[in-house]
Amino acid sequence: MAQMTMIQAITDALRTEMKNDENVLVFGEDVGVNGGVFRATEGLQQEFGEDRVFDTPLAESGIGGLAVGLSTQGFRPVPEIQFFGFVYEVLDSVSGQAARMRYRSGGRWNAPITFRSPFGGGVHTPELHADSLEGIVASQPGLKVVIPSTPYDAKGLLISSIRDNDPVVYLEHMKLYRSFRQEVPEESYTIDLGTADVKREGTDVTLIAYGAMVHSSLKAAEELEKEGISAEVVDLRTVQPLDIDTILASVEKTGRVVVVQEAQKQAGIAANVVAEINDRAILSLEAPVLRVTAPDTVFPFSQAEGVWLPDHKDIVETAKKVLEF
Repeated sequence: MAQMTMIQAITDALRTEMKNDENVLVFGEDVGVNGGVFRATEGLQQEFGEDRVFDTPLAESGIGGLAVGLSTQGFRPVPEIQFFGFVYEVLDSVSGQAARMRYRSGGRWNAPITFRSPFGGGVHTPELHADSLEGIVASQPGLKVVIPSTPYDAKGLLISSIRDNDPVVYLEHMKLYRSFRQEVPEESYTIDLGTADVKREGTDVTLIAYGAMVHSSLKAAEELEKEGISAEVVDLRTVQPLDIDTILASVEKTGRVVVVQEAQKQAGIAANVVAEINDRAILSLEAPVLRVTAPDTVFPFSQAEGVWLPDHKDIVETAKKVLEF
């Protein structure tokens, strides 16, 4: 075991799979000599050469088209979209091409692409860099969407994503890159896509979250515990497909649920989680399922993001509303 930050775990996963499979290629804007804007690919070009780790022009549409073409020729591309706010430029390749490849070709071709990209607020990035746009890709059939919250999960989920024969959008919250360390195995391991993880056991209320909001939910659970309230925290980890079984097991245990996301209420994943709970477990509920989200406005300039972003205090307040219903 080694103590790793999330960014180190991601780099380790990339290195592991590049050693494991010579068809794994890493490319994107400044991922070569510079190692990417966050240094996620640092040292990989020196280790594996310019044919397998290389820079591209500043053109997301070109990156996506290259990934789709390579995926039909036996390669496993891992393109980096420098910030997920730029996904609109590559959306045709992601949703219009890669997501439909298996169906369109009658199973002749797969699109084993892992689109990596940072996202998320709380780090004072410029406009268009922090947007939580996971709901856009999660609503497209044919795509898997992964959002880890810990270094351990980040490595195991990234290895699974690269090995998957279908396209995966793998999103990395910028605030979590270097915010803490965790023990991570140095050898190869996988975490099944589509599996959630109960990060904290509880009996009174379930907090369902993903990405950075998992840590806000854990902090809220600690505050609630001081008042004698036992909160369970479920980390979705994969937001498409959802791990319905783990969600329902927690709902049936606590009977009360708060779904937490950084994205605006009209966006993100929370509304779908609420709908699934209402469809499948409404008789297990003791109160309506409530949400903690950002407001339905565009992401503000960095000076105001501390006010705009949801935090553990919002989660505590909403959990009490559910408990008092």
